[in-house]
Amino acid sequence: MTVQDSGKVALITGASRGIGYGIAQALVARGDRVCITGRGEDALKEAVEALGADRVIGVAGKAHDEAHQEAAVARTMEAFGRVDFLVNNAGTNPVFGPMAELDLGVARKVFETNVVSALGFAQQTWKAWQKENGGAIVNIASVAGVSASPFIGAYGMSKAAMVNLTLQLAHEFAPVVRVNAIAPAVVKTRFAQALYEGREAEAAAAYPLGRLGVPEDIGGAAAFLTSGQSDWITGQTLVVDGGIFLNAGVG
Repeated sequence: MTVQDSGKVALITGASRGIGYGIAQALVARGDRVCITGRGEDALKEAVEALGADRVIGVAGKAHDEAHQEAAVARTMEAFGRVDFLVNNAGTNPVFGPMAELDLGVARKVFETNVVSALGFAQQTWKAWQKENGGAIVNIASVAGVSASPFIGAYGMSKAAMVNLTLQLAHEFAPVVRVNAIAPAVVKTRFAQALYEGREAEAAAAYPLGRLGVPEDIGGAAAFLTSGQSDWITGQTLVVDGGIFLNAGVG
């Protein structure tokens, strides 16, 4: 089936696999043209081929590298002439343990990759296209950013910062650019594998909807938040969690 071109263009960071790839799939399926970024050149090429090289390009680099941020936006503008949507998905979580023993250098790295890079990409897309032409930004946060997150505290802190970054940008970029966040619970990706590997049934049993998330769940949410159906929504964090927060009540 031929997909009609939507005339819109998205830049999605950290999208060679996992949640970012799921979002790219959703936007390509509705007719957007897409630039995806990722650290690994080979994985990025494979993703571009799978998504459709006629509609998708890839720019390899590290999300926290300012030169990469500038290059990715410039390449998107060169290839497609516009960048309507930015999805800040690139992230890292290199440490697992108590906050009392957290290496501060690691904490800085987590914030640099998960938060500062998102601000950098937002600055670049704002200057290149969105300030004059409008659009939308979606920041991928986490339920770890809106609740206590035992043993992944640095990650949770960074995702809480992403939620606040969303509020700051939504206020500053209004009315031309809408900025929202998505806070997923555990999604079945390589990134989150340590949280469910070897015990998926047990992990899924805690969710009222009876399963862990899949990248397509987040892709659907991102497609909504970058569509005309969400034109009156900005500064919000959409929790996509299979109902896990329902278990936080009394009783």
